[in-house]
Amino acid sequence: MITLHDSGVFLVNGVPCADAPLSRQEGRQNTMAWNILQAHSVSGDPEQLQIRFDALVSHDITYVGIIQQARASGMKSFPVPYALTNCHNSLCAVGGTINEDDHVFGLSAAKKYGGIYVPANQSVIHSYAREQLSSCGGMILGSDSHTRYGALGTMAVGEGGPELAKQLLKNTWDVPYPKVVLVYLKGTPRRGIGPHDIAIALVKATFASGFVNNCVLEFAGPGIASLPIDFRNGIDVMTTETTCLSSIWETDEVTEEFYRTHCRSEAFRPLHPGPCAWYDKYIEVDLDQAESMIALPFHPSNAWTIHEFLENAPEILAQVEADAQARFPKAHVKLADKIHDGGVWADQGVIAGCAGGLFDNITEAADILRGGSCGNGYFSLDVYPTSVPVSLELTRIGATTDLLECGAVIKPSFCGPCFGAGDVPANNGLSLRHTTRNFPNREGSKPAEGQFAGVCLMDARSIAATARAGGRITAATDVDYTPVSHPYHFDAGVYERRVYNGFGRPDPSVELILGPNITDWPQMPPMSRHLLVQLAAVLHDSVTTTDELIPSGETSSYRSNPLRLAEFTLSRREPAYVGRAKDAAALEAQRRAGEAPEALKAVLDRVGDGQTLLEQTQFGSCVFANRPGDGSAREQAASCQKVLGGLANICYEFATKRYRSNCINWGMMPFTLDEGTPFPYEPGDCVFVPDVREAVLSGKEDFPAQVIRKDGTVEPLTLHVRGLTEDERQILLDGCLMNYYANRA
Repeated sequence: MITLHDSGVFLVNGVPCADAPLSRQEGRQNTMAWNILQAHSVSGDPEQLQIRFDALVSHDITYVGIIQQARASGMKSFPVPYALTNCHNSLCAVGGTINEDDHVFGLSAAKKYGGIYVPANQSVIHSYAREQLSSCGGMILGSDSHTRYGALGTMAVGEGGPELAKQLLKNTWDVPYPKVVLVYLKGTPRRGIGPHDIAIALVKATFASGFVNNCVLEFAGPGIASLPIDFRNGIDVMTTETTCLSSIWETDEVTEEFYRTHCRSEAFRPLHPGPCAWYDKYIEVDLDQAESMIALPFHPSNAWTIHEFLENAPEILAQVEADAQARFPKAHVKLADKIHDGGVWADQGVIAGCAGGLFDNITEAADILRGGSCGNGYFSLDVYPTSVPVSLELTRIGATTDLLECGAVIKPSFCGPCFGAGDVPANNGLSLRHTTRNFPNREGSKPAEGQFAGVCLMDARSIAATARAGGRITAATDVDYTPVSHPYHFDAGVYERRVYNGFGRPDPSVELILGPNITDWPQMPPMSRHLLVQLAAVLHDSVTTTDELIPSGETSSYRSNPLRLAEFTLSRREPAYVGRAKDAAALEAQRRAGEAPEALKAVLDRVGDGQTLLEQTQFGSCVFANRPGDGSAREQAASCQKVLGGLANICYEFATKRYRSNCINWGMMPFTLDEGTPFPYEPGDCVFVPDVREAVLSGKEDFPAQVIRKDGTVEPLTLHVRGLTEDERQILLDGCLMNYYANRA
């Protein structure tokens, strides 16, 4: 179904070709990505982009911190439309008033600075952006990793909060011009195949090798015409899981109809590559060959066709059990007992969020379930439409009735099941979800307390087929049903009545409403001459996700209180981390107070005159991980480390640009090692980087360092920090992005 071509290709009049009557450099300027990126860059250098976005979006895990950073740096109003949605913690009953306190803060900020406030349960973040902010040829920046609107002709990027703060301060998103990968679609999906089937197959084909890491995916080809707009959006939002940078699709009359339906015809224009466009790589997707897919824990790339999975379930589930038991030794993992009575049985089905809760997904699930039943056993089915306008239309056409009659539960627009704040399964439960991720603990379990639950990603159609079978995992392609196409009617009055849109009308007289949990960021000192970090966590997993660095779910309720949230850092992966980081921070506090902690002096004595070095060496904690930062754009994955005194990450490669950017913006050195360099060190070992400030100031990319083991032995280690911009170097020197702006106020 999917073929990867690691060599470049021309697209000549819509057909992939090895050659064309123009150079590759000329051809790359004919991609849609080139033209949109260059139109938004103010750098004057086509290879070093400085992007200004057309709009910004955030949800209630991130917008408080972003606005706090921006106002501390001098922001007076929002310079572009900025939508504040409330779809991540709107159902959490954790921490008393703190969730609603953040929502009240959001509305007061929208009034004060001229923003857009979307109340709780009106829409999930990406549905609102698609419906109200997207435009052909536009660019949107969101503080959520699944900020992807390429199927609507909008190049969108998910980044950490500090990058949005930069935009609010009328600064730029700086990035080298990325590689552009052609995703060539052909054929037509058969009945029962949905967008998640295509997306999961694409993630499986590309993730492990990093084939499209930090690239732009450009979708073209005759297969696009066969896909409804919801199908396209459903594939597009999952491109985040490939670790690509952004995406863009050809637009057509189907795209035009979307904008017309949403009363925004002016936002449409045709987008196509030029007659001869050059791409750095090429992915061919044959939609005719698509199969119903299932992604097993703990990543969307751990994928099989449903038929393969069912045929080999004992072996596959045994592998998942072994992986889970190794990750969560306190849990007693049991998945093999899901195999009985001639099938594999799930305990829960969920269709939700920006990937699953789309109109077409839910109507086709209703088509499959109509007249059937989810049964009265352990299996349950919950459906979360992606916005109130979608919910209204589902009600008007009768799909909601069909689902309720078969035993499904219809819930409000909420992202909770995607990140562990809703529908947490029972211990050892197996949940099937049309959501974006199935990372460890993403479903809300607490392994430190001996709990375990597993999530498998499937398309809504196969989840509905499974529900009709009472929980027996079933591919939708194996079910006889007739899908009914329903024209979608958008009710604009929903948002006109409930959404506050103050863009262009800031009111400085409005006072921000600050609940008791909303606190300012602690002071962060600038970089010292030398750097000494103690390893507080050493993680040798192939990939470390941001959900492991800072768990989602109920912990996110403390998002507006940096110190309280930091208590949960790595709590589900390395519970000893917080204590170790605090111990290091306590020693640094003594040093900065003019004391001479003997423990620090003893370490520094191993690499020079400890007393002299003590006065010039900043001390903090450090995380080592092979490849950190896959997953969420939440800046807290980095900021919580910094709040606890973290000064560096060391890795072989950062999984995503956004996590590396978060580390830089919070003043943590993003060190990398050469591939193959041994790292046999343990928590408690220290790494000394002499003259780090001068090296950063002068633009050096190689940092000779020394590892000081707990037993006193010293070993050399070469670290790298490559590709820093001038601004990024200064942010690191100043200690964090807020200091950078404060120093220039």
